[in-house]
Amino acid sequence: MMRSLTLADVLQGLGTVRPVGLEMPVRAVLDSRKAGPGTFFLAFKGEKADGHDYVAHALANGALAAMVERPVEVPGAQVLDLTTGAALPAELRPPLVIRVPQVLGALQGLASFWRQQFTPRVVGITGSVGKTTTKELVARVLAQRFTVLRSQGSFNNEIGLPLTLLELTPEHQYVVLEMGMYVRGDIRHLAQIARPHIGVVTMVEAVHAERAGRLGDIALGKQELVEALPPAPEGIAILNCDDPRVCIMAGATQARVFYYGLADVADLWADQVESLGLEGIRMRLHYGRETLYLRVPLLGQHSVHTVLRATAVGLVEGLSWQEIVEGLRAPGPQLRLVTVRGRNGSLVIDDTYNASPPSTLAALNLLKDLEGRKVAVLGDMLELGEYEEEGHRKVGVRAADVVQVLVTVGERARWIAEEARLSGLPAEAVHSFATSAEAIAWLQEQVQPKDVILVKGSHAMHLDEVVAALTEES
Repeated sequence: MMRSLTLADVLQGLGTVRPVGLEMPVRAVLDSRKAGPGTFFLAFKGEKADGHDYVAHALANGALAAMVERPVEVPGAQVLDLTTGAALPAELRPPLVIRVPQVLGALQGLASFWRQQFTPRVVGITGSVGKTTTKELVARVLAQRFTVLRSQGSFNNEIGLPLTLLELTPEHQYVVLEMGMYVRGDIRHLAQIARPHIGVVTMVEAVHAERAGRLGDIALGKQELVEALPPAPEGIAILNCDDPRVCIMAGATQARVFYYGLADVADLWADQVESLGLEGIRMRLHYGRETLYLRVPLLGQHSVHTVLRATAVGLVEGLSWQEIVEGLRAPGPQLRLVTVRGRNGSLVIDDTYNASPPSTLAALNLLKDLEGRKVAVLGDMLELGEYEEEGHRKVGVRAADVVQVLVTVGERARWIAEEARLSGLPAEAVHSFATSAEAIAWLQEQVQPKDVILVKGSHAMHLDEVVAALTEES
């Protein structure tokens, strides 16, 4: 029977003596509505809600235990206060309310304990842009030969990464983890929990700069991943040699360094890159004396770097070219960016999950490759700090080269509009609105047959409402 996390493991991982009689499997949940038989509930205190208020609800739904950091009384539940150092009671029976000094710290300690029970190869992926797509593609490549656990969605922070590690079983030969940061020290802490063997760094850009600081600070924060790798040959740092801030990280690790990029100085490099619009991209790969012509179902020329990263992991881990190519072509969603049929026979490119200057420039480059009147609906890009105006204006310059109609939403996006006009886009082709609702009202009257409409902005701008409105039945 496959070994998975049990309630006894939870208590042992929290620093107590392993109890007898609690060998029932459990899965951690953060939402009391998802609590049920076979779960244990983590009572986090968030900005809008306090999980401690929902402990009784979680246990009533069938959760075997709840982890809390302040006293919570639930009739019928046995309370274990691990903050006192007292010995465990002789007899334990669910449901349990387990009090710890801090829920986050307890979760991370438990994840570290559970990680150390197994011996998978762990791949950590960081960078300002492209982490999630890279994580998915790396996992697909490795899955051609191995059993792989990967972080779900964007579970890349101090909560999401430990939750992923709690899903580990002896069956998993590889774990592929996305590692995000807001400030220096974040990735070092995540690496202490996950103990990665392979570190992949995508690029360094002014993303989350409002909190992360200057580009130099962001680079040092990302570098913490390669600093944490074990020495060669066990440790391998896979670095983007097209980004000088990433390339220089080679000097900060004792791991083997493997470079990828678009120049022949890299260990693995690509040329003849061509976008096929919505049909994907094709390229020529070079590795040593080997050359491979490849077509993959990823959108936009920028996706070549995603292909290179996943290929690099496959190569250093000993996969054959056949396995790597099958993984690159394996069916799976085009992450985040999706296309839907819109009003009046238009095509809507929905890239509303989030936005930064590099990802918006990449989306505009994809838009340029498509047939039809090109319309871009671009919202504010948040958390850019001192790079805020510069980043928006760079997008405006590119938009002027690509689109026939530019719609901006939000105060910061007005910089995009202004720079697009300064770069030659006719004033009558540029329309700025304060809210999504105003943009929708204008767009619904303007969409023409065969329009290709890119919608992109930070998630907080609610541009998904624009997509929904444009895809309604007319």
